[in-house]
Amino acid sequence: MSTSSQRYRITVTPIEKDGLQCSGRCTIELEHRAQRDWMRLLEVAKRHTGLSGDERAAAIVATQLLRDLAQRHAAEPTHALTVLQPQLDEVLGALDAIQGAP
Repeated sequence: MSTSSQRYRITVTPIEKDGLQCSGRCTIELEHRAQRDWMRLLEVAKRHTGLSGDERAAAIVATQLLRDLAQRHAAEPTHALTVLQPQLDEVLGALDAIQGAP
């Protein structure tokens, strides 16, 4: 794992039935400091995984978020992600295999 980190701003905006973005206060935005370069992971992800491009990107971002969150709380023995670490490692490993992650 890289010792440097990348900072990302994640924005989630619902799309209305007519294809337009919603109006008003409907966007969720957060910042996340990632241990790996997500753009690089997206570039090298295998395309024959049975996932669409959007699904592949969502899976990569989701797995990296979970990894980073679990790592941040690894020293807290009662934290839910620490307690679930063995199962989380198994699931993330399986997702890596599907995505063809390096």
